[in-house]
Amino acid sequence: MHSEKPGKGGGLLNVENLIDRYVAGTISDSEMDELNAHLEQVPAARDELVDVLNLDSALSSIAAGWGLDEGEKIESFPSRCTTGIRALIAFGAAAVAVLALFFVFLVSAKNDVPFATVENGIGVEAFAKGDVLFNDEVVLAAGTLELRTARGAKVVIEAPAEFRWESEQKLYLMSGRLAADVPPAAKGFTVITPDGEAVDLGTKFGVDVPREGDSEIHVFEGEVIAQSSNDGERQSLKGGEALALNEDLRQERELRSAAFIHSDEVSELSAGIAAGQRMRAAKADDLLRSDPALVAFIDFETTRHPGVYRVVQGRWPGSVAPEFVNVGDHMSLDVGGDRSFSQLTLSAWVRLDRLGAPYQSLLHTDGWSRDNPGQVHWMINQNATMRLALNSNTLDPGAEEKHGYPDSRTPVLPERGRWVHLAVTYDAEMKVVRFFFNGAFDKETKLKVAHPARLGPAQIGNWDRNDRKLSGRIDQLVILGRVLQDEEVQGLYESGNPYR
Repeated sequence: MHSEKPGKGGGLLNVENLIDRYVAGTISDSEMDELNAHLEQVPAARDELVDVLNLDSALSSIAAGWGLDEGEKIESFPSRCTTGIRALIAFGAAAVAVLALFFVFLVSAKNDVPFATVENGIGVEAFAKGDVLFNDEVVLAAGTLELRTARGAKVVIEAPAEFRWESEQKLYLMSGRLAADVPPAAKGFTVITPDGEAVDLGTKFGVDVPREGDSEIHVFEGEVIAQSSNDGERQSLKGGEALALNEDLRQERELRSAAFIHSDEVSELSAGIAAGQRMRAAKADDLLRSDPALVAFIDFETTRHPGVYRVVQGRWPGSVAPEFVNVGDHMSLDVGGDRSFSQLTLSAWVRLDRLGAPYQSLLHTDGWSRDNPGQVHWMINQNATMRLALNSNTLDPGAEEKHGYPDSRTPVLPERGRWVHLAVTYDAEMKVVRFFFNGAFDKETKLKVAHPARLGPAQIGNWDRNDRKLSGRIDQLVILGRVLQDEEVQGLYESGNPYR
């Protein structure tokens, strides 16, 4: 087996023949330059050549009488022996010295090839585009890092994370989350975790290593072989499947492709930062905080609210947001005290992984009962559309909804992982609910009975019941005691959009 590529003259460059000529001392300067260029461009060729030259060195030693006990003889040569190797044996010890020098060159060239190169770093101060990694151990406290391996695999790692490259084909992920896009040339790329490993068979997959609990493998396309630690059980995972890495490999997980940042999203986030989106968002946030009608502005950056959830990266690389994954995950809040509002606007940036439960709670106030009208429940329903339910409200007879509560029209769960902006306005006096998706007006619903909205103690996420499980992240929840106009909602989206 040998590596070939088109030569300068249009023919094929045969690496083995060039090695023969080098060993024989007949290689020209231009051929040496051509060989060096080939080794620099083709990582697989370097691996192959190092293996061949190791074998050549061993055979040369034997030919020179090294390592043979009295009475021993060479019975046969491996089939990979080339004319150059036979010539080497004939040359004896002098040829061995020449080969050793060439072997040193090859090892040096191989060690100079980085395991991975930084393609993009957003919110990461320690790395810049073009930086290279070998067996470096990296603690990523904030931001997102996009890497390309020597064989062309794209790997996106999201903070907080800790990892170390073991080779161009192996990455040890101690904690954190990564998404890998592996081309055929990098087939076999492996992610090692404290609980086991994921071996790629030509695919797109993600690995999540939380600080507590089992590591998880999520296969978006293709196939991955999962193996638990200590040479444990192995299992094949196909596209659309997910699994917890543990001893028996029998704990299936819900596929959460949107929980991972992929390479194309990194480009969009980077463009948004470069275009000044985060600065525009900061100015818009300052205006919101000064609004006399502001009830709550929760950015999750400075205050850790009680509940059960993970703290992960927010929509801005380097920021933080809560993530809800399992049944029972929730965050407890107290918004607006025990007050009533004739007008209300709810706004949030969310990143949903999947539907999962029939309903996903964005904000559910406590105390829902028939003797407490106006309690607010804002959620995503089983059709992936928004719903705003106020206790004891009723729809206008002409409303298209038949279940009693206003729903939006456009599904808010994107096909791929993206932050989206959701907003709803409520006017009890006008008896109108209006929904907005990514800044655009979506749908209006008329009410027959419209009680003033009641806030107070509330939860994001599970809401004490299994059918309210939120699967995803939420960032910057805003509550206003007035109705935002269409252009104001559009402005919130445009100024806060992390993409460009």
